[in-house]
Amino acid sequence: MPELPDVEGYREVLNTCGRGRRVRRVDVRDTGVLRGVGARHLRREVEGQRLGRPWRHGKLLVVPFGDGPALVWHFGMTGELVCTGADDPLQTHDRVVLALDDERQLRYRDQRKLQGVRLCPDQRALERLLARLGPDALEMDRPDFLELLAGRRGAVKSVLMDQSLIAGLGNLLSDEILWRARVAPRRPARDLDESEARHVFTAMRRVLATANRAGRVPPRRTWLTGRRDDAEPACPRCGERLRSRRVSGRRTVWCAHCQH
Repeated sequence: MPELPDVEGYREVLNTCGRGRRVRRVDVRDTGVLRGVGARHLRREVEGQRLGRPWRHGKLLVVPFGDGPALVWHFGMTGELVCTGADDPLQTHDRVVLALDDERQLRYRDQRKLQGVRLCPDQRALERLLARLGPDALEMDRPDFLELLAGRRGAVKSVLMDQSLIAGLGNLLSDEILWRARVAPRRPARDLDESEARHVFTAMRRVLATANRAGRVPPRRTWLTGRRDDAEPACPRCGERLRSRRVSGRRTVWCAHCQH
């Protein structure tokens, strides 16, 4: 599932492949990924426009067209953005294709179609969309983060994953952060003392820094994410067998020996 580092990687794809180039044609191959806009209206608003500087907030990728409309991409569980040549064969799950003026294409590829592509007609509409989200995980400072945890009685993992509180963290990142901080995922957030909350914040910043450089949550064997799908997953730190249970509807992996 794409999380903040994956979307940062797609931002770089847009920046290198599309920024400053004009959209010659929009090919909507599956309207099931369009959110709040029809195919005809999308083509009318986007064709002929020049792609601006892309930016990200949480898991959303925003591509403005001058001072007017903006495309907003939400990658859901299986979405991705790829840059291809015009002659490259289309893939089964290529849902929306932007043909650019230099014979390259930007393709939104998504198997499950849980989210998709939205068009914000102006800055006010974009602000309304972003108002549903909390601050970006990379932009939060430590005092705000500590205050957020102190005020929440839900499980600390649930707080980390709540996009209305912190934008950008998903299932893998949250498990990795809590494993690094040695905090059990089901502990009530407000029960953490200040030292533990500081450890969670530090772990979040370090995990994001490394994952952003990789453009994904790296499945390193020294990381929890590199062991969670083993047949008999063991903690990379202590070697104890990892536990697994659902928290907020998501499979959660942790080490009962290391995380208290």
